[in-house]
Amino acid sequence: MLKSICRIIALFALAMALVTAVLDITRSLADSTLVLTPLGLDWFNLSPSTLNLAQATVQRYVHPVIWDPVIQTVLLAPSWMVFGLLWFLFSLAGRQRRPRLQDRFGS
Repeated sequence: MLKSICRIIALFALAMALVTAVLDITRSLADSTLVLTPLGLDWFNLSPSTLNLAQATVQRYVHPVIWDPVIQTVLLAPSWMVFGLLWFLFSLAGRQRRPRLQDRFGS
């Protein structure tokens, strides 16, 4: 059950990575310069109130130090890279392991 959920999240993360990569490539071609849109800017353009709510929640209930160096670094990374990393991690967590030779032939 948990592996299936990890696979679904991995598929969603891969789709988001591809969409954000295509958007960055399109913007780069239009501007004739390399454009890497940070995750924080994409999140702010999509829903600024939830970004502010997430910041307030983390700083109040978790710890203020978590927001500044950790989450801010993630928000400054390109969107396609963050979603690509999430895809990789969730696909590793949800993969089916091949049976070992000893398990297959009993030894």
